[in-house]
Amino acid sequence: MPIVVTLDEMLVRRKVKSRDLAAHVGITEANLSLLKSGKVKGVRFETLAAICDYLQCQPGELLAWVASENGVDDGAVDDVAT
Repeated sequence: MPIVVTLDEMLVRRKVKSRDLAAHVGITEANLSLLKSGKVKGVRFETLAAICDYLQCQPGELLAWVASENGVDDGAVDDVAT
């Protein structure tokens, strides 16, 4: 997948538990886990803004673009709802 989610790294840097972030953002731990693993096709701006607010970071610190070698879709889930 061309977009890599680095949320796990930010959680470690900020010493924040996934459970606490999910509660603040208003999503389930399961949906947060899907987001952290990159198994979603999209995330709502409202959700991304809430994550950035809690972690005091910019969206670019959570997402990175990596060129795809074959351009094949990996069957990710549609999006993470708030």
